[in-house]
Amino acid sequence: MNAPPDTTRPQELLRALGLSDAIMLVVGTIIGSGVFLVSSDIARAVHGAGPLLAVWIVGGFFTMLGAMSLAELGAAIPHAGGLYTYIGRAWGPMAGFLCGWMLFTVATSGSIATLAAALPIYASGFVALSPLAGKALGIAAIAFFTAVNLFGVRHGSIAQNVLTALKVGGLLAMVGAIFLLPSPPRPSPAATAIPGPVGIAAIGTALVAVLWAYEGWHDVTFIAGEMRAPQRDFPRGLIGGTAIVIALYLAANLAYLHVLTPTEIGSSERVALEAIRRVAGETGGRLLTAAILCSILGAMNALVLAGPRAYFQMARDGLLFRRFGHVHPRWRTPADAIVLQGIWSSLLVVFIGGFSQLFTYVIFGGWIFYALAVLGVPVLRRKEPALPRPFRVPGYPFLPFLFAAGAAYLVVNTLVTTPRESLIGLAFIALGIPLYFLRRKAR
Repeated sequence: MNAPPDTTRPQELLRALGLSDAIMLVVGTIIGSGVFLVSSDIARAVHGAGPLLAVWIVGGFFTMLGAMSLAELGAAIPHAGGLYTYIGRAWGPMAGFLCGWMLFTVATSGSIATLAAALPIYASGFVALSPLAGKALGIAAIAFFTAVNLFGVRHGSIAQNVLTALKVGGLLAMVGAIFLLPSPPRPSPAATAIPGPVGIAAIGTALVAVLWAYEGWHDVTFIAGEMRAPQRDFPRGLIGGTAIVIALYLAANLAYLHVLTPTEIGSSERVALEAIRRVAGETGGRLLTAAILCSILGAMNALVLAGPRAYFQMARDGLLFRRFGHVHPRWRTPADAIVLQGIWSSLLVVFIGGFSQLFTYVIFGGWIFYALAVLGVPVLRRKEPALPRPFRVPGYPFLPFLFAAGAAYLVVNTLVTTPRESLIGLAFIALGIPLYFLRRKAR
């Protein structure tokens, strides 16, 4: 039986979330715009139905490895800081600060900005938008969810659960309609044949797109400190939610390939809409567009909810200005940290670029620290052997090291193939080094 929410400590975050909230947050954070858009990037990189599906499977496999590793850490250290806390505890305060700085400048805020850039792509299905109007729409959505999450974790969680239910329902309806409704003749084997060998650089480029679609699997770590029973429910929520997403993504891509050739997928900016229109016409396209908009907004809300908990914990540890560690006395939320994230995300919408540029920027910076967090599992087993671990990652130590090796390949390949976005992300992370020493001196 779940314990009632703790309302006795007004200076602490409210423990009000359960297992279903954790699952909804994982599913809602991961499923945003990626599954509806990035299959075209993947098809252009690797060609052929087989390689396209293989890249989605590999991306899901590595995401699950990371989820199982963080499940051990989250159950053992159920604090608000998530990745920041795990890395700081395993690798020292400077590594923890750089992780938190990366989450703020690159990964979480960058993901919010990427979703804001994706929003007008699908909103244009209902109303014509100029580039300026598209940016304004994205910034308005960021401002709206920032306000929602200021007023209490339950408000943000309720909005998340509703939007997640709508997006999953829409995705399942799309898959069902494509397979069950009459469709054009299946593509011939020649149309789906691989035109030549797929290079390792092309696989890396495709993996960047896939891992953007899976981005957000770690964000539930930030709300472990607000779960009623994190030792029991955190691992189940993280692993269960990730498994649901992997199954939905494979079903969606099988549906695309049921009615589109890989060449058609590669040439379409809005793959999901192109697929549903083949079987349900414009009416189906409009219904799916509405579901996709719910999906994008749900992922944005989840990130706005989860991300500020890392900056909040950094401020509590003295690594950011003290005010960002304050809990609002009435709403019991890290209000200043939420506003800070909203402002920076909006600036990224204005200055960084379009959808593809933003997700490359996010993946390069994020996976450096996801690897460090997962490698924190063996480090903390050695440093803190007496730490209670209600869940232990299976396949230890092979699986954490396999994840780290895959992350290293991805980071190096991204730096080589897309140096501009990678170097922007690296520059923001490197800026954290002098800031860390300045902050430590100020303390």
